[in-house]
Amino acid sequence: MHKPGHRFQAQDRLAGGAQYIAGRLTKGTSGRAHAVVDPATGEEVYTYELAGTADVDAAVAAARAAFPGWSGATPGERSDALHRFAAVLAERAEELAQAESLQCGKPLKLTREFDVPGTIDNTAFFAGAARHLQGQSAGEYSGDHTSYVRREAIGVVGSIAPWNYPLQMAAWKILPAIAAGNTIVLKPAELTPLTSLLFAEAATAAGIPDGVINIVTGLGREAGEHLVGHPDVAMTSFTGSTAVGKRVAEIATSTVKRLHLELGGKAPFLVFDDADLEAAVNGAVAGSLINTGQDCTAATRAYVQRPLYDAFVERTGELMASVRVGDPFAADTDLGPLISHAQRDRVAGFVDRARGYARVVTGGEAPQGDLKSGAYYAPTLVADAGQDSEIVQAEIFGPVLVVLPFDTDDEGIALANDTPYGLAASAWSRDVYRANRATREIKAGCVWVNDHIPIISEMPHGGYKASGFGKDMSAYSFEEYTQVKHVMFDNTAVARKDWHRTVFGDRP
Repeated sequence: MHKPGHRFQAQDRLAGGAQYIAGRLTKGTSGRAHAVVDPATGEEVYTYELAGTADVDAAVAAARAAFPGWSGATPGERSDALHRFAAVLAERAEELAQAESLQCGKPLKLTREFDVPGTIDNTAFFAGAARHLQGQSAGEYSGDHTSYVRREAIGVVGSIAPWNYPLQMAAWKILPAIAAGNTIVLKPAELTPLTSLLFAEAATAAGIPDGVINIVTGLGREAGEHLVGHPDVAMTSFTGSTAVGKRVAEIATSTVKRLHLELGGKAPFLVFDDADLEAAVNGAVAGSLINTGQDCTAATRAYVQRPLYDAFVERTGELMASVRVGDPFAADTDLGPLISHAQRDRVAGFVDRARGYARVVTGGEAPQGDLKSGAYYAPTLVADAGQDSEIVQAEIFGPVLVVLPFDTDDEGIALANDTPYGLAASAWSRDVYRANRATREIKAGCVWVNDHIPIISEMPHGGYKASGFGKDMSAYSFEEYTQVKHVMFDNTAVARKDWHRTVFGDRP
């Protein structure tokens, strides 16, 4: 196990600050200290002052002051700044990877190979996208009038990001917003602010003007709610649980602002009887355990057609039992701890309650020995639960996969759709027509075929139903952060002169 009190490269540089306002790292004004805890050891690794409402006001004011200059820059100028930003992130990749692993408990190999490269790629994508924000072609749609559509920046965006992917969520919130000419105030989760601060610091080093990107780290009920309800914030973007998303929507509605919500998920993993069993088993283990299952697109409900069901349960249980749980900084670790002991206990509660109505095939306990002090939980497979049971319907957010059988294709697709959520899903079959039907009829924002979990910058991410609305990544997310204006020209002087007659008729 890595030593308690492990330091990340930028620790001294941050110097206890957790607010980044107008290009400067500062301390919060709430008067309340908060600690970042290494979930692998339970040790405090960074202490800072939480943001209060005054910090939110200062950050919004900085963003508002920066908006005219940034929105008035040419697309090429914003693009150049984002290209420089991507280069700075690449130079600082290792310190970002270490900080992300330390605050989240993610295996370092995951942050090095997935979180940080994905963030850099996303930055490069929006650097290119900044030059391709288009309206519609001009045309004469009404007599002698020419119309066209402008896409314009909205203003100050207030965003709230979760703790499961702090660096990537900061990128998904910030990049499309600023590429379109907006300025932003981001509130990261108080458990995991480190890489959001380093991300903003890298933006300043790349020459992005002060005030374009601001970070306030505080509690949701104080700093978060104040940010959402702030009258100078024109748009709110939130990623988190459906329950909190409803509260965010309630507050945002009071000021009639643009709203973007990416909420919970309970992704089905649908295995038809002609699927490649070994591929499906490997996909289920990888798809359910990614980020220790703390992923709203993670495979959580495997529905397996009855001829494959017993073999799938047996093989998946065997493969899960071989997953190496351990120190996130060790090269051979596959699975790190959950974000906190409280989250570990929450996950354990779901499994413990399920023992009364389902079968725990493997896992279902916290490891002991060297891992005892961390927030670890063993990869867990649960079989034979009922469709209406808590463990099938509720979002667990941990390394737990539930497996249920089905008989007909109709039944499998119906079961896949039978939760309030609709963020992601996958279908496993060798039959292209069968797979195509599943992609068409499963109600989710993303449906993978013979795979589960990969994402790319060019394609959208977002949900149906209680999983929210709006898209992250891709050109679709870029458009989320713009507002559309219709411009109409009257092409004839006569029409301008005689307009009053058309409306009011002749006057004496």
